[in-house]
Amino acid sequence: MKTVITYGTFDLFHEGHYRLLQRAKALGDYLIVGVTTDNFDLERGKMNTCNNVMERVEAVRNTGLADKIVLEEYKGQKIDDIQKYKVDVFTVGSDWAGYFDYLKEYCEVVYLPRTEGISSTQLREQRPIVRIGIIGTGSIAKRFVPESRCVNSIDVVSVYNPDAQEAVRFCKRFEIDNCAASVDDLLSRCDAVYIASPHYTHFDYARQALLAGKHVLCETPLVFKECQAAELFEIASKSNLVLMAGLKTAFCPAFGHLVSMVKSGVIGEVVEVNASTTTLTDESSEKMDASRYGGSMSENACFPLVPILKLLGTDYEDITFYSKMKAGTDIFTKAVLRYKQAIASFQVGLGVKTEGSMTIAGTKGYVYVPAPWWKTDYFEVRFENQSDNKKVFYSFAGEGLRYEIKEFVSAILAQSSHYSKVSIKEHLIMARIQEMYFRGENVYKI
Repeated sequence: MKTVITYGTFDLFHEGHYRLLQRAKALGDYLIVGVTTDNFDLERGKMNTCNNVMERVEAVRNTGLADKIVLEEYKGQKIDDIQKYKVDVFTVGSDWAGYFDYLKEYCEVVYLPRTEGISSTQLREQRPIVRIGIIGTGSIAKRFVPESRCVNSIDVVSVYNPDAQEAVRFCKRFEIDNCAASVDDLLSRCDAVYIASPHYTHFDYARQALLAGKHVLCETPLVFKECQAAELFEIASKSNLVLMAGLKTAFCPAFGHLVSMVKSGVIGEVVEVNASTTTLTDESSEKMDASRYGGSMSENACFPLVPILKLLGTDYEDITFYSKMKAGTDIFTKAVLRYKQAIASFQVGLGVKTEGSMTIAGTKGYVYVPAPWWKTDYFEVRFENQSDNKKVFYSFAGEGLRYEIKEFVSAILAQSSHYSKVSIKEHLIMARIQEMYFRGENVYKI
């Protein structure tokens, strides 16, 4: 039996893909098709895929041409697969001619002609463009625009800031055509809104945008009250709109892999999660203004809450806060969450600096994520027997915002229910914890 293997992303599966698989099948008796995973695509810098890996696998399966489908997850896997499955022929499209000649040491290499006049790139270019309006022109918005240009099907078309001169400077710097005169003006020009304004304005801007029928990506924290979060998600659900918070860590490839590994039981039962997110901030910064929800909890708490809620769930039994105060603002807070069978803690700071790492303790081993853990690109799984330790590396492209932008745009273009990296329940719990803190529940000040 002659075994053939080929690989591809197979995004927006089309006639060209089908014909390529037909030609590959004709080269032998048994065809193996490798489909790249979402994480591997991101690692290679492919931010423009429209279908997730399961949709792409299903499209290949539906052709009836593949005798076996495997997932391509890492660089160098082709050699491993060729040897593992005793492959006789490796084949890909002719646009890769010469690139995979190094595989001739292991099997025959055949470059097949591509179908002219059709490609996934062309189909992506024909897809609708999501027109984004930005509210707020601070530091995170300045990172958002360059990151958005790494993602297909998105165009920043308008910017609004109550300070018109700031908006003009922002538009000039990033070559954006329209400085909106008002929020209504901005909403009339876009399909979706990115909210990067001060925290205390998030609810009003998000609600106004959703009621106007616009999708919303809002910087974290989304809101500071559970009832506000519930209201926003209810509006979004009734209008079939996408509402996301900019928790970039949740969208990073390495973080997703970390959560999957831990949940698979690789370190046994999770007993403790601890994470720190601290930065030293100018005392005159608006981030330190307690009258406008400034402070360590409002600025940083949502980030360590993501792994805690992902790994231990939303049903914690109680939470206690310990805060170092200065001029009425928490410059450092440590929080402890008690679960039925585990404990979690986090440290956040704007005026105190500590090691920004994360550890996840289990009954068989633990995971260590070095600082800055929220930009997860590397972590270690460690055991009592050090020879069993494993290091995991993933790329972290640019500022990391492109991952959440891609997820946001893909969800909009899907025009149907979509899987969210952060659930509505998790968003509600984050808002509840913030609300408890600002109401002074179980807060001990030092």
